Amino acid sequence: MSIGLLIVIFVIVLAFSGLLSMAGLGAAFLFVPLFYYMGVPLKEATPAALLLNAISLLAAAISYWRAGMIQWRIGLPVLILAVILSPVGAMVSPYVNKTVLLSLFVLFLLFAASMMLFYRQKAQKAPLSRAVEISAGGGVGAVAGFLGGLLGVGGGNFILPVLNGIGMETKTAAATTAVIVFFSSLSGFLGHMTVAKLDPVFLTVAGVAAAGGSLVGSWMMKKKISSRQLKVVIGIILYVVAAKMGYDVLHSLRVF
Repeated sequence: MSIGLLIVIFVIVLAFSGLLSMAGLGAAFLFVPLFYYMGVPLKEATPAALLLNAISLLAAAISYWRAGMIQWRIGLPVLILAVILSPVGAMVSPYVNKTVLLSLFVLFLLFAASMMLFYRQKAQKAPLSRAVEISAGGGVGAVAGFLGGLLGVGGGNFILPVLNGIGMETKTAAATTAVIVFFSSLSGFLGHMTVAKLDPVFLTVAGVAAAGGSLVGSWMMKKKISSRQLKVVIGIILYVVAAKMGYDVLHSLRVF
């Protein structure tokens, strides 16, 4: 990998790790298509993105934990199921056709962008029972873990709306999601490493950028930036990436 390409990767990872750590999501769902377009094979881009998710969200999670922003009671059931199912999705991914995998990724990006731009948390009329919290948390953790491991995305875009939907305040939901996605991303990465090899120089450069971007992003989320402004920027970026990937998938199928 050339020095010029490594510099480009460093800048991209630094910027998007900072942006996405503010939402507690990690940037793996952007890194996979971006790395792929830069010439990194999909089987390497996916575990690399999951590892960068884990690196960036570890820094953010520690920051949120120190600030007392993490809701463990609801987040723990989500975390357990996500960690269990993430390596399962990772081990299944090599047996999925590349075009199918990219098509699923486009659908995921469209879903994530729509949630960023159009989802609004509803006021909770009454507290949910512990049984409902556990069942909802376990269900979303299982789905997010499996799909996150399969696609190399961490699953935060599935988890965050559910935590919001059961009444968790937006910043608390983002901080709790960051912890969950850290563990599910690490679990998914370890699952992928049973079937993939990665360039250590590429990982080192991207890892340093991910950690640095996350530290800046988590500080800005606590102190400086509006959640709504962040969601609009990220949503537009995701639609653009989804459109580009969708065009390439259709072109590969010779639809046009």
